[in-house]
Amino acid sequence: MRESSNPIVSVPAVGAQDMLTSILRDGAQRLLTQAVEAEVAEWIETHRHSRDEQGHRQVVRNGYLPERTLVTGVGPVEVKQPRVLDRRSAGEAEPFSSKILPPYLRKTKSIEELIPWLYLKGISTGDFSEALAALVGPAAQGLSASTITRLKEVWQAEFQDWSQRSLKGKEYVYVWADGVHFNIRLEEDRQCILVLLGATADGRKELIAIADGYRESEQSWKALLLDVKARGLVIDPKLATGDGALGFWKAIGQVFPTTREQRCWVHKTANVLDKLPKRLQPEAKQKLHQIWMAQTRAEADKACDLFLATYQAKYPKATECLAKDRSVLLTFYDFPAEHWIHLRTTNPIESTFATVRLRHRRTKGNGSRTACLTMVFKLLQSASKKWRLLNGSQLLPDVIAGVQFINGLKPQTAAA
Repeated sequence: MRESSNPIVSVPAVGAQDMLTSILRDGAQRLLTQAVEAEVAEWIETHRHSRDEQGHRQVVRNGYLPERTLVTGVGPVEVKQPRVLDRRSAGEAEPFSSKILPPYLRKTKSIEELIPWLYLKGISTGDFSEALAALVGPAAQGLSASTITRLKEVWQAEFQDWSQRSLKGKEYVYVWADGVHFNIRLEEDRQCILVLLGATADGRKELIAIADGYRESEQSWKALLLDVKARGLVIDPKLATGDGALGFWKAIGQVFPTTREQRCWVHKTANVLDKLPKRLQPEAKQKLHQIWMAQTRAEADKACDLFLATYQAKYPKATECLAKDRSVLLTFYDFPAEHWIHLRTTNPIESTFATVRLRHRRTKGNGSRTACLTMVFKLLQSASKKWRLLNGSQLLPDVIAGVQFINGLKPQTAAA
């Protein structure tokens, strides 16, 4: 029998894990001490020519600064930093400041980032002590829940700066719009957050704007669109995708009049099925799927006609819901087929907000509208790091140039 070449990895016991952590911490302490010692030695060496009249060096070591504890990913590490004495005159003396160990550093960057990550992923402030003790050890200092209060203030300031940033020179070929509702613990009304996402000329998805709107009204959307235009976004997007119930469509027609409409098929499907008996919904959903997954507009029209003929007699509200937006549900056929997967739905927003909704369920919502808006901003910022380029990004210059694709193909390709 052949022996397996895969190594067998066993999980160390708790005592072994504690010993390993201790070894890692001791190693980190030695490496950090050596690095700081070398940094101080180099600083002193660069000033070796600074001497007094007796030939004595002016920049020398002078013992150690008081020991301090640095919280790291392997637990607390005690550090002693050499003190540097500069005996030159006040105008010539340079205070030494370690780049490795800044004067007020108490936590490594990984730990600083751990706190907002835990909060954004659903750990409530009341559970912070337990969560942090499990991650970095009970001896960790400076990681209390009160840190979140200070972070919220920083995040709010970041959101304000981001909301006022210049958009001059920006061009978004496609935009997606949606209104997302959240419960606010300290208020009776649900909060509606308006989100505008865009695709740049090189195919990157970017968050354009977030605003606290009054439901999904035309006035709220118009205020958001006028704001981004005033900040420099003056080029009309080629296509916008959104839910048919949005006041967004009236607003964008006034602010970016040349932008074409594409209604979201996910929203439309849900709205149509809601007007049919549950026993018919699986079959009807399949028929709707055949419309927007058709390879050509002619095939989509044929499938749409079939749906209308099948349900119109008994369920006119369902067929009317589909028929009234028929043309704007099929706009995507005039754009590259590679882009259809991105254009037919508001999924770029919906999928991102799954994380936001999850956090709200865990923490039972935010306490204020401002806190909710800031939370959405930070979560979307985090999610944006994983956004991928649009399929067929190389075709975006053709879209910008005004080429109208036929069933997803460029005119010469379609003719061939």
